[in-house]
Amino acid sequence: MALRRRSLRGLRHLHTAAGPILWSHAAEESDLPSSTVQVLSWGRGASGQLGGGKEETRLYPSSVATLRLPPDFRLAPVQGRLPSPPVGSAADAKVEVGVSCGLFHSALLVDGKFWMWGKGDGGRLGFGDENTVFVPTLNPNLEGVRSIALGGIHSTSLTRSGEVFTWGYGGFGALGHSVYHRELLPRAVKGSWEENITHLATSGAHTAAITETGKLFTWGRDQGDGRLGLGSGGGPGEAGSFSIPSKVNALPVPVTAVSCGGFFTMALTSDGQIWSWGANSNYELGRGNNVSDWRPQTIPSLKDTRIIQIASGGYHSLALTDTGKVLSWGHGGHGQLGHPSVQNQKVPLGIEALAQEHVVHIASGGSTSAAVTDKGKLYMWGNARDCQLGVPGLPEFQKLPVEVKFLMEDEDLGPHHVISVAVGASHAMCLVLRQNAPLAKL
Repeated sequence: MALRRRSLRGLRHLHTAAGPILWSHAAEESDLPSSTVQVLSWGRGASGQLGGGKEETRLYPSSVATLRLPPDFRLAPVQGRLPSPPVGSAADAKVEVGVSCGLFHSALLVDGKFWMWGKGDGGRLGFGDENTVFVPTLNPNLEGVRSIALGGIHSTSLTRSGEVFTWGYGGFGALGHSVYHRELLPRAVKGSWEENITHLATSGAHTAAITETGKLFTWGRDQGDGRLGLGSGGGPGEAGSFSIPSKVNALPVPVTAVSCGGFFTMALTSDGQIWSWGANSNYELGRGNNVSDWRPQTIPSLKDTRIIQIASGGYHSLALTDTGKVLSWGHGGHGQLGHPSVQNQKVPLGIEALAQEHVVHIASGGSTSAAVTDKGKLYMWGNARDCQLGVPGLPEFQKLPVEVKFLMEDEDLGPHHVISVAVGASHAMCLVLRQNAPLAKL
């Protein structure tokens, strides 16, 4: 009964046909203009990560919650993406919204507050226990959050004041707290940096953070593949792990964004150049060979291309150019590269099936990929074994991008305009604008 009471915390007692209204910037009777944004989920939800209140598999996107946002809301910072320039004098005051998917858990961020749900093992939900939660539940233990990045069995967040908090399973030093035990509540990471942190990313067992002057710090599992960029010998902990943040001195230039793959890492400079390092047996680093390397290096074939976002899967990578084109490379065996062939790709190659679209956002899970266009369309491809592509009837491995269609559960809200997507191992979520209102600033 106590779990049920807690699961309702943070929910407004307002409902629409599209699901409970989880957050509203105005009272129900207010005449203030609002943008209606829905949170939708799909895929395998045996651990409650879909947020629908039960163990289930959703073949297509279904509503989890509704948000009433001010018309000038913005998307929260996304790991691996260059920041957008401020818009107007009040840019910093705008409400920000974002979603993140971990291995078996999910998060929603709205205006500095965040909701968590899914598998609770290891304390990854940050509620002080290890209980599984089946509906989006407000976490009261940390506020003023700017971005959320969920890992395998842990969670990370960056606050507006530039602090990093982590919680969950602490094996392999993934939390950065000098010790390897679990943390059931968000705990601040005490790194050796002397500046605020401006960007944060994580994956299954390693994490990366960037300071305001572009210095990169990494921690977590290394295991000799060099994903932390700290040397060839690994760290002193289990599987060569480092349990405290360490500066990547081998990176010779300041960086602005970072993305953590399964066993590799990529960073992005402000002028759109990618640096990559770590495991490379499936050509994850995009250099044209399959030699693993702990030393950060640029990708030669992208020297004259400006990249604005990178997204790392388990063994593959995606990149979004400033002209709206999507490139992919690495392991292709599950169709996650979006090419007609499932062969591994040695160097970045444009996804021809998306060539006529202008993509504004990309995401990647273990062996699944996604892209959002400027028209609000959502495309997915790759591993469809757990229905995580949101399109029923697909083959187990979907090689080419397929458009995700949405049910009109409330026709009064108008068509679905996707603005953001997040992909986990076996499930996915997206944010959808449902009114003829100003679009979110990307």
